[in-house]
Formats: sequence, structure tokens, C-alpha cells
Amino acid sequence: MHISEGVLNAPVLITGAALAITGTAIGLKQMDYDRIAQVGVLAAAFFVASLIHVNVGPSSAHLILNGMIGLLLGWAAFPAILVALILQSIFFQFGGITTLGVNTILMALPSVICYYAFRNLIHRSPVLTMIGSFSCGFVSVLLSALLLGLALVFTEKNFWSLSGLIVAANLPVMFIEGIITVFCVAFLKKVHPEMLTRTFHDKNS
Repeated sequence: MHISEGVLNAPVLITGAALAITGTAIGLKQMDYDRIAQVGVLAAAFFVASLIHVNVGPSSAHLILNGMIGLLLGWAAFPAILVALILQSIFFQFGGITTLGVNTILMALPSVICYYAFRNLIHRSPVLTMIGSFSCGFVSVLLSALLLGLALVFTEKNFWSLSGLIVAANLPVMFIEGIITVFCVAFLKKVHPEMLTRTFHDKNS
């Protein structure tokens, strides 16, 4: 889902950077400092999962885990994902420095959206929990793919066909992420349910 260097135009890069800075600032403000270790662990999980990828044009298809990260971190998904992207770009030249803002938005914004959309559903009946968990994993990747397509289209209208290819290439990832999220939520509800009930968004509540 990373966009490589030299693909996007300046307005898209600047807009992505501005939105990423805003989201990261909100995430840092709402971050509960006694849970920084949790942020670090999830950033590491994102770092490792997204390194295993298949190139699709100027982007790539890979596991993201942003739905699960969103459920556990809320807005703090922004700084967690940003740090992982910085390390990937420095050590593995994966993505790029100029595209950090856009890549952060592609993966962190769907995390926050899915957090608000599905956080209550996972505390319902087992069936609704499963539906909410799968939807969170599936929709988070779908939104990331759609945002990536929009970034390409706003750069060059001829990228329409490529955007469709990227969304189609990520369909298997959407289902896999949905299944992974179902198992992760079920496991956490058994062994560590407070991780799903206390998020950084609830810090001051």
C-alpha cells in the first residue's frame, strides 16, 4: 500500500503531509504515556507485516493490520504508523521520505475511521463481535486502497485504470486482514479484554 517516490505531484504530497501532521498531533495529545509500550509493539507488528509485499505498479500489496491497530489505539494509530513508515523508508527504502505524509494517511486514517465505526460492535454478542471484527479488518484495507487510488487520480487522471488494479490486487488482503482481526479480537477478549475497552480516545473520559 506504500506509494513510491516520484509518483505523486506536489499538491498531493503537501496535502498528505499536512493531514498526517494534524493526525499525529492529535494522536500524541491523546496518547496515554503509560501505554507507550503498547504503541511500540503495534508499530513493530505493522513494520514487520508490511515488509512482506508484492509490487503493484507504483504501489504494493501487503498486510497492513491497520484495522486492528485502529481498534487498539484510536488516534494513536497515526504516530505508531508514522514511526514504522519512517524506519521502513530509512532502512529498507520502502515507500519514501517525500511520500511519508501520504502513506501515513493511507494507512492511519482508515484505522481511525474503523475505530469509530466498529469499536462498539465488538462488545456485542459473539456473532456481532465476529462481524464487527471482520468488517474492521476488511474495510480498513479497502479504505486504504481507495485513498491510494484517489491520490493517484489527483496526480494524474490517466491513473484511473491503475487505481482499479490496485484495489483489485488488494482484495485478497482485505479478506485475510478481516480473518486475522477476528482471531485477534477473540483472543484479546479472552486474555486481555481491557485492551479493547480502554483506548487512547477514552483517556480523558
